Amino acid sequence: MAKITYIEHNGTEHVVDVADGLTVMEGARDNNVPGIEADCGGACACSTCHVYVHPDWFAKLPAIDPMEEDMLEFAFQPDPERSRLTCQLKVSAELDGLVVQMPERQI
Repeated sequence: MAKITYIEHNGTEHVVDVADGLTVMEGARDNNVPGIEADCGGACACSTCHVYVHPDWFAKLPAIDPMEEDMLEFAFQPDPERSRLTCQLKVSAELDGLVVQMPERQI
């Protein structure tokens, strides 16, 4: 289990325990965290689970694969240094303490 901090665009924080094996997107969805829409249900077929990863965490995450990179091009104001799709981030003990911030809106 990992404790993930989701920060809404307005600064509201949601600290959630997410079970290993779920994705960061599923953790938000299952705990009613606003700001992650997840329209495609985690199939990496949209960009509505886009977040900005805290700079301390970005390099600790698995590399972005080409499919995620393509979908990030459709995200609202993507940042090549911090943007990720939460559906592509599998939760494990290594992600305990992860901090992500939602953009102003999802596309």
